[in-house]
Amino acid sequence: MDRVEIQRRVWSDPRYFIGYGFGTGLLPKMPGTWGTLIAIPVYLLAAKLSFIPYIIFVLLLAFYAARLSDVLSKEIALHDDPGMNIDEIVGYLVTMMIAPLSWWAIILGFGYFRLFDILKPWPISWVDRNVTGGVGMILDDIMAGVAAMLLLKATLWIGAALLV
Repeated sequence: MDRVEIQRRVWSDPRYFIGYGFGTGLLPKMPGTWGTLIAIPVYLLAAKLSFIPYIIFVLLLAFYAARLSDVLSKEIALHDDPGMNIDEIVGYLVTMMIAPLSWWAIILGFGYFRLFDILKPWPISWVDRNVTGGVGMILDDIMAGVAAMLLLKATLWIGAALLV
């Protein structure tokens, strides 16, 4: 399927609209960054949930995203189209899982997630290369989110310790 048809479907088919990060995946440069930016309002809504419902929401979204990514990739005949950025939304929500609701955490979480998602250090790079289908498309972002979450938590702990 060509880009024009994908664009048409993003604005006419809810599956494509969601899969392409509410349309942000169509932006000409840095679709992953735009997908992570659009994840911030999703996070702000989800952050109102208590911890267990937040985890359940992220898990359900991850399963849905994996299935949706698999289906859309087959329809467009392209594995892991960079514009299909629902995986960035899931990854960012994982990053923010144990973060306090603050602008510092939101900004640092954004930067750390993008860092791990772009650089893909081992074992994220191994998953990116070796796990196929929708699961692979989502799992590497979940792993980047876990790494970013741990770095974010460490940064916030160190920052709090320095302020005491």
